[in-house]
Amino acid sequence: MPSDRLMLVDSDQFRTHIERVQQVTDLTSRLNVLPFGDEDGKAALFEQILGKPLPEGTVIYPPFFTDHGFRLDLAERVFINQNCTFLDYAGIRLAEGVWVGPKATFITGGHPVDPAERQLYITGAPIDVAENVWIGAGATILPGVSIGRDAVIAAGAVVADDVPPASLVTGGKATIRRQW
Repeated sequence: MPSDRLMLVDSDQFRTHIERVQQVTDLTSRLNVLPFGDEDGKAALFEQILGKPLPEGTVIYPPFFTDHGFRLDLAERVFINQNCTFLDYAGIRLAEGVWVGPKATFITGGHPVDPAERQLYITGAPIDVAENVWIGAGATILPGVSIGRDAVIAAGAVVADDVPPASLVTGGKATIRRQW
């Protein structure tokens, strides 16, 4: 996994991170029980979660989940359907006109593969999604991935590698890479 960030679990930085995760979990819990039509209530909670108001024309349908919020960068006219998860520890950018289907998951954090190191630190790499991308229902976007302009990610796809512009990617494959 590419890693732009490393955070020791036994550190002040990690404790600060966990405090933010707990704050955001509380905020998203409140967001996800609001009546669907409570636009003012949703806007106020999204502003606390993201640290700024939603951009013009951006729509997010709850339930919505994120672990940090401040590292989720949304452009104008982004649409995020129900039940999506954004684990934005290392940063996620959705450019203008991105559409995200229900139950899509974006994960920027991870752990080392080596069992001796796995509980010592977390790793992370940002996700960057260019303009006018369509991400299908249940797709999973993994750390360090960049998705090019006008690309389509099919429903259920697991994206572990960069996607060129104007491309369709499909499927999920689990392949043994190494053993220990």
